[in-house]
Amino acid sequence: MASQPDQQAPGADGPLGSSAGGAAGGAGEAPLLGVARSLKGRAWRLVPVVAREAEALAQAFGLPDIAGRLLASRGVTLDTADAFLDPRLKAALPSPLGFKDMDAAVARLARAVAQRQRVVLFGDYDVDGATSAALLHRYLCALGLTPRIHIPDRLTEGYGPSVGVMRGFAADGADLVVCLDCGTAAEEPLAAARDAGLDVVVIDHHKAPARLPPALAVVNPNRLDEAGAGTGLAAVGVAFLVVAALDRQLRQAGTLPARGGPDLLGLLDLVALGTVCDLVPLVGPNRALVAQGLRVMAKRARPGLRALADQAGVDGAPDAYHLGFLLGPRINAGGRIGDAGLGARLLTTEDEAEAAAIAATLDRLNKDRQQIEAAVLDEAAARAEMAGDRPVLVVDGAGWHPGVVGIVAGRLKERFDRPAVVLAHSDDGREAVGSARSIPGVDLGAVVIDAVAEGLARKGGGHAMAAGMTVALDRLDELRAFLDARLADPVAAARADAALTLDGVLSVDGAGPELVAAVERLAPFGMGNPGPRFAVTPARVVKADVVGRDHVRLIVTGPAGGRLKAMAFRSAETPWGAELLAGKGRAFHLAGRLKRDDWGAEPKAELHLDDAAPAD
Repeated sequence: MASQPDQQAPGADGPLGSSAGGAAGGAGEAPLLGVARSLKGRAWRLVPVVAREAEALAQAFGLPDIAGRLLASRGVTLDTADAFLDPRLKAALPSPLGFKDMDAAVARLARAVAQRQRVVLFGDYDVDGATSAALLHRYLCALGLTPRIHIPDRLTEGYGPSVGVMRGFAADGADLVVCLDCGTAAEEPLAAARDAGLDVVVIDHHKAPARLPPALAVVNPNRLDEAGAGTGLAAVGVAFLVVAALDRQLRQAGTLPARGGPDLLGLLDLVALGTVCDLVPLVGPNRALVAQGLRVMAKRARPGLRALADQAGVDGAPDAYHLGFLLGPRINAGGRIGDAGLGARLLTTEDEAEAAAIAATLDRLNKDRQQIEAAVLDEAAARAEMAGDRPVLVVDGAGWHPGVVGIVAGRLKERFDRPAVVLAHSDDGREAVGSARSIPGVDLGAVVIDAVAEGLARKGGGHAMAAGMTVALDRLDELRAFLDARLADPVAAARADAALTLDGVLSVDGAGPELVAAVERLAPFGMGNPGPRFAVTPARVVKADVVGRDHVRLIVTGPAGGRLKAMAFRSAETPWGAELLAGKGRAFHLAGRLKRDDWGAEPKAELHLDDAAPAD
């Protein structure tokens, strides 16, 4: 990949781009490498970049040409590059006091601190909920309170607060309940809490209905009456802002010393974990929170995270990949198929032995979850095949574990390239509870909220890329028709624009650890800031086999003799994976993301594949 047509980055096979100063790889140009239909049925395009802007960025900040091009392709300019490369909380975070109901939430929490009241932290059963609850727990404990954490059981309680549970808190003598990563749509349960004399504060980020629940405060950047600041924050990011505002008020009131007291920055490892795992965009405030949080996590000061990292084999400085694919799934496993409170307990304990025991349990549960997920996925995929070419896949089944339907929905979304809803029947066969995952450009959460308003779902909500719902089985066909009607055009537009975009072309020899190091300057990667994706060509397959349950591993070589390992995860049973496995001796264009491979005496690079196309 070149910053100008007459220049090449190390390892590029040839110059890329249009005329100097123009945008390379526009949508109207010929497919990159002539790939109009890859093994996964997509055209390949080069990410458009203005060459002069890329060169200016590289020169101004002393970066390799490749890094300048990657910055430019992400819309980074000379004015914003410093903040992107060195994200700082003070500059990136919105003012906490700018949110609706923040004053009321802080005042109520401050009164709980002053009067040593009994506080219940009600968190969702995913990583965002667990980290949000753990963050507020750690802060309040530092002030002398002993808050109780309650994470609902997915099977017996379902998502969010319920009438019975809220009345139970009141009967047990609670003074304040803080709902974390839930509660925005819980009108009836919060009305019951109010009637029982219980104060409730909601700290959430899910899309809000037009009428908010009767809580003392609802701090949610996605309220309809919010101005727009912080809309991309995860719940744990919102919780951090609440704690920051509370800390400031307590210091101004003299409750805390001017210096010392609770360590806010020490909580950022929790913020980073919840933010990455909730798949919110890693731009703006989230980028700063995750970047700083990874530095805190690298110190390995929190016993629970240290024990979990040891179980997952993360022995170096963690990055967003480790959080999203190794640590997060283990915490989620408790909420999916085991004790939903395990994750929050792991993140709050100071006891090394307890941390080790919980981490081992979560690791075992995660292995069990993988087996359960595989069985449900096989059945769900077979039913999806029979559903035809509908805009939205909606599959349901008896005996499916509700704890894995979200993951299965994500797998179906990837396999069939359209939004997917997976629903597990209740034991009485009257309703189904499930999760949905969407594709970029299709706001699923808003449509699920509309389905609830129309009476097609008993309850539900979420955000653009993910949602949950409860549906009566006798309304399921109506829900299918509603989703198809509302999302047919957005899905068609999103899929028509679904060409695989690539940041450049490399040779096998050029895809080495030096390039990985240059790319890592743009981390952390995730939603909104995807890891750069390259085409590597020509890559002749010298070995192809299956590792794990269904991962395809390739060893490829280039004309100059270089070798590279490439992995196509969860692909052995797919048509494109089968063609790769049968491709020994053939040359391919490979598309994917380069990762550091630290196994062995010297660091290497490996390619995590997203697609491939024959090159011979």
